[in-house]
Amino acid sequence: MKANHIHNYETSQRELAAGVLKQAEQDLRRFHDGASPIERELYLDAYRWVMSDDYSWPFSFFNVCQSLNLVPENVRQDLIGDLSLGTFGRWVRHCARVVQRLQILLTSVRRTPRRVKVVNRPA
Repeated sequence: MKANHIHNYETSQRELAAGVLKQAEQDLRRFHDGASPIERELYLDAYRWVMSDDYSWPFSFFNVCQSLNLVPENVRQDLIGDLSLGTFGRWVRHCARVVQRLQILLTSVRRTPRRVKVVNRPA
């Protein structure tokens, strides 16, 4: 029961970390060109969190990336670098990444040796 408790705790922590990261991503995109003071503040909060080098807070950007096994600099580039592309540019970039992952998957499948089962049939 104790091991199950630990597993549930770690799973919950990862889910919360993923939610925090997703919220920052949404705030950065939604409020990038915010006109109201509240929208600008939401954008700046998300931007400061992503750009922070703080390790002390349990859900700091670095700790969230670590709990999700992500490279912080890559995530930063994805979150901040995509902002200047606009919606269409982000969509094109996303599609390019999907195609690249598919190519890697297909290449690895092609290289995997296949086992052929030979069946001797009686004559």
